[in-house]
Amino acid sequence: RAHGGQASVLELSTSDEAQRAEVLALFEGRLARFKHPREVRLVDRLPLPSVKAQQRFALAALLSQALIAVTGSVVRVTGSGLGCPTWPKCFDDSLLPIPQDEVPWWHQAIEFGNRQIAVWIVVTTSIAIVLAVTRARRRREILVYAWILPFSTFAQGILGGVTVLTGLRWWVVGAHMLVSCAMVWIAATLYAKVGEPDDGVEIEAAPAGARRLVALSAVVMAFVLAAGVVVTAAGPHAGDRTNPKAIDRLDVSIPALSLTHGLLVAAYVAILVWVAVLVVRGPSSEAVRRRLKIVFAVVAAQSLIGVVQYFTGVPALLVVLHVAGAMSVIAETAILYRLMRARVLRASDVPTDKVAA
Repeated sequence: RAHGGQASVLELSTSDEAQRAEVLALFEGRLARFKHPREVRLVDRLPLPSVKAQQRFALAALLSQALIAVTGSVVRVTGSGLGCPTWPKCFDDSLLPIPQDEVPWWHQAIEFGNRQIAVWIVVTTSIAIVLAVTRARRRREILVYAWILPFSTFAQGILGGVTVLTGLRWWVVGAHMLVSCAMVWIAATLYAKVGEPDDGVEIEAAPAGARRLVALSAVVMAFVLAAGVVVTAAGPHAGDRTNPKAIDRLDVSIPALSLTHGLLVAAYVAILVWVAVLVVRGPSSEAVRRRLKIVFAVVAAQSLIGVVQYFTGVPALLVVLHVAGAMSVIAETAILYRLMRARVLRASDVPTDKVAA
């Protein structure tokens, strides 16, 4: 007899063919799964990472993506962009820096160090998160986000090579920076998703209007970043001091560009204030409220750095801090956007009207 005292297949009435077929199909399915267990992959030889471990790998990937943008700004403000004047080698006849009268050793060290960070830290962390979530057999969207990182890092490396080979043309340098910004957003989204249960359901953790406004703020933020790139292209930091006059620069009024940049920042902040009003007045999770406070904190710090930077002649240290602040704003905005539609383990834990369509 089957479990629970129900009649076995042999005891079923011959007239009940539909029920017989259903029961036989059930047992045949279970037998098939017993005969053909889940495919064993090469990655399954690795230890099974916990969700906490996967979150640490995702955080490391996020920090490394932000780090390479920051070290790239160090390369720029120190005038080391052509410290290694070719790519992928440092010099035509050497992979490593070599003594050169035309290129001081410290410029070589800074640019070569930046390349090593890209190779050894960014690539390593990107591969690590891919292995972790693949080994854990996470849901498809997490796998997609994870795989984007190593492939985009490879593409970003090629773009970096194009930047060097084209002599630091301002629009190529700008594209290089904006791609880094996009990769930080992707890495931050992955970090937020990794901590969610795969078998859960998505719920609205904030008013729907607030989430749409955060999406709008992300679009405005993209314009803010693009405007910042243009301001930098016209600013005092050409990226190379060995022959700065040969570097392609944008010949546009810096005050006008800075005003445009500032107005876009003001629009971004205004949208965030609107989001805060909706979150405070409407039903929102504690995680959303807490993350929104963090977003306001990093935006305030970033804005202060930008203002001081402008009125003090764009000193190198503040440029680096401004880039670090930009990466923080991008990451926190991405995480806030994700938290507003969170994935929970059981839909029964929340009201039915909160379950996302």
